[in-house]
Amino acid sequence: MSQASQQSQQQEDDEDLLGLTGPMLVSKLQEAGITPQDCKKLAEAGLHTVESVAFTPKKVLAGIKGISDQKADKIIAEAQKIVPMGFKSASVIHAMRSELVHITTGSSQLDTLLGGGIETGSITELFGEFRTGKSQICHTLAVTCQLPTSMGGGEGKCLYIDTEGTFRPVRLLAVAERYGLEGEDVLNNVAYARAYNADHQNQLLIQASALMAESRFSLLIVDSATALYRTDFNGRGELSARQSHLGKFLRTLLRLADEFGIAVVVTNQVMSSPDAQASMYAGNDKKPIGGNIMAHASTTRLQLKKGRGNTRVCRIYDSPCLPESEGHFAILAHGIGDPEEEV
Repeated sequence: MSQASQQSQQQEDDEDLLGLTGPMLVSKLQEAGITPQDCKKLAEAGLHTVESVAFTPKKVLAGIKGISDQKADKIIAEAQKIVPMGFKSASVIHAMRSELVHITTGSSQLDTLLGGGIETGSITELFGEFRTGKSQICHTLAVTCQLPTSMGGGEGKCLYIDTEGTFRPVRLLAVAERYGLEGEDVLNNVAYARAYNADHQNQLLIQASALMAESRFSLLIVDSATALYRTDFNGRGELSARQSHLGKFLRTLLRLADEFGIAVVVTNQVMSSPDAQASMYAGNDKKPIGGNIMAHASTTRLQLKKGRGNTRVCRIYDSPCLPESEGHFAILAHGIGDPEEEV
């Protein structure tokens, strides 16, 4: 009985884990004895789901006005009873990953390079010089994420945080026309916000969490994640504060990707590197800013380079499952496409 029953129980647990779809609203904690007032305080602090509460350290919860250490312990204990946070068998993880949705970039060559497109549930970083196609890819993804999964989409809305003022709705309309989508509907499905400083950029993620708890989103874009940090923090004297602030921002992005299963795409600027020959960017005198904090937070890092004419080169620099290789794509009137699509 013991071994057979244990195997049976393990299978049932695995099936339960596979059956969990979508985040649970924080109000569900009321069923576990947490008061509505405390649930409201959690939501006001940006914790809109049970998953976000379970993933949050105790000291952060205790820092919320009206939540004592004792309350924080109880809230975390109840949240972790609802959200499975222990070990799972590798077969369960494999089954979960096999069902991951990939969002098409608009270029079949680029999709092939990425193993199907932009992966949901993780952070993809695009870095490169100006005019390499970072923002153009973001504009195309803002539309393709709304497509049905059968067409390479994510069947969800898009959140777009713009720090450089490069967002242009007219580009979304051009991509929408390419895929036969209604332009007005596409624009209505993109929630846009302009970030004006690093603190504001962080606050927008709290609003983003609230929106995701109310409606289905499949993509979050931050273009660019690091631009404001270069101006808000100056010199080596503020380097530690900058990296700490950036680390918290990226940690929140990763939490949102885990919590809601969305794809997170961030763009990054580059800087000149005189000692590039001695680094992983050998042969290229430009390297992404953000240091190790940025490198460790990004699941997949893609370097974009200029090619001939409207052709651009995408190189995989870091990925847990994709080999280092490169492919080509083009910036066309209707968004990102393959170079041979040129007329």
